[in-house]
Amino acid sequence: MRFAKIVFTGAGVWGVVVLTPLLFLFDYMGRQYPPAITHPDFYYGFVVVALAWQVAFLSIGRDPLRFRPLMIAAMLEKFGYVAALSVLYAGGDLQAAQFAVAVPDFVLGWLFVAAFWKTPSGQ
Repeated sequence: MRFAKIVFTGAGVWGVVVLTPLLFLFDYMGRQYPPAITHPDFYYGFVVVALAWQVAFLSIGRDPLRFRPLMIAAMLEKFGYVAALSVLYAGGDLQAAQFAVAVPDFVLGWLFVAAFWKTPSGQ
């Protein structure tokens, strides 16, 4: 369980640190990766939902045995994001730098898998 605590707490802290600045970078992102963002509701919706997941990761890290079933949803969150960016990149809709942000999520997804298997089912 110690492994799961470290993995999920680390993922939650990392996510909060990386995602929170995005709340203040709306215009910058539009300039950095043109065209400008035309749907702020999707942008801010993504950031806020992603931040909510960080709370879930921190909760799992606090009590992995209790929240072990939620680890499956956490894996789907990570691998789903990586899959979506992979499809967009393969279709030429993302630049390499935009696709590169999927690497930490890919690594964390596999760490979540390992944490799930190392955490006893509690039955």
